[in-house]
Amino acid sequence: MNQNLRFTILESLAQVTPASWNRLVDGDNPFLRHEFLYALERSGCTTAATGWQPRHLLVERDGKLAAAVPLYSKRHSYGEYVFDWAWADAYQRAGLSYYPKLVAAVPFTPVSGPRILTANELGPDAALIPAIRDAVIDLATDEGASSAHWLFPDKNQANGLTTQGWLHRTGCQFHWHNPGYANFDHFIEGFSAKKRKNVRRERRRIAEAEIEIEALTGDALKQDHWHYFHRCYQNTIAGHGAIAYLNGEFFSLLGQEMAESAVLFIASRGNTPVASALCLRGSNSLYGRYWGATEYQDNLHFELCYYAPIEYCIREGLARFEAGAQGEHKLSRGFLPSETHSVHWIADPRFADAVDDYLRHERGSVDRQIELLNQHSPFRNQ
Repeated sequence: MNQNLRFTILESLAQVTPASWNRLVDGDNPFLRHEFLYALERSGCTTAATGWQPRHLLVERDGKLAAAVPLYSKRHSYGEYVFDWAWADAYQRAGLSYYPKLVAAVPFTPVSGPRILTANELGPDAALIPAIRDAVIDLATDEGASSAHWLFPDKNQANGLTTQGWLHRTGCQFHWHNPGYANFDHFIEGFSAKKRKNVRRERRRIAEAEIEIEALTGDALKQDHWHYFHRCYQNTIAGHGAIAYLNGEFFSLLGQEMAESAVLFIASRGNTPVASALCLRGSNSLYGRYWGATEYQDNLHFELCYYAPIEYCIREGLARFEAGAQGEHKLSRGFLPSETHSVHWIADPRFADAVDDYLRHERGSVDRQIELLNQHSPFRNQ
């Protein structure tokens, strides 16, 4: 390992200034900002008690901060969106403990981006990546972790992290891309007639229900808006029997610290809100995160979570919209399949070999899935 590198493990982002951390962050990924990650800590969403113990890695070179990794010690696999429950079960059946494990990730956020944060626009240099890999393995070994996982790194970092002993996994999401649409009609103009008619019918039903959508950001967002959104979020969680990873304090902090990055879409009938959806905005992209309703309306989810944000992207000149994980129903609405990545190190070589064999087959299945999905694109001549 290079002698001029110094590694420090932080138990909280309070131990590093926002300016120092954010200097390393790509402006198109708001989830990596100090304000976002620290709001999760301050609100109690990512703590040892919730199974997300911060173990952030700082890398100094010649006394200057050169890189950072948002890193957590996990006692479960909830909130990751890269599913390894079967691996944990196999460990347990073998009489071993899969937890704790280390994850380099943005909690509860399946958005791809760098997981080694660096001030270099071209990414970490060739010497940094292996040194950081070794540092993460050393930490995993010292803390008795079974494994280390890099969740949703961008493709370049995934390729750089994958080496002897580190395993590469792929997945599929659906993303919308903007080649320069003039308006929403211009966007769906490229659809087949059947798909275009379906989209227009879904939007027309919202208009007939006299529901209007407003996009709020920055100073226009007030605490009442955040309280209402939290209520919607809780309704969605209850309706799906899911786990509420986030709380009202987190959303309040988000409004205080990152209002300029938040875009809250609120659907109202008259003066009464009936649903809301939260997106975060980067320099060139919009990211859909959560939604909920206080009144059911057919097709409202599509309007609030897909069509209204697409219109917002076109109006604002944003190049990409990621509406969240999974969801093949997004394909017919103009979201195309995109490959995602994760990289894994497993301490026990027997399990590492078994997982490696599984992932080789899984990657082939993902490739075939993406190829098949692209054949069913709503766009003509694709």
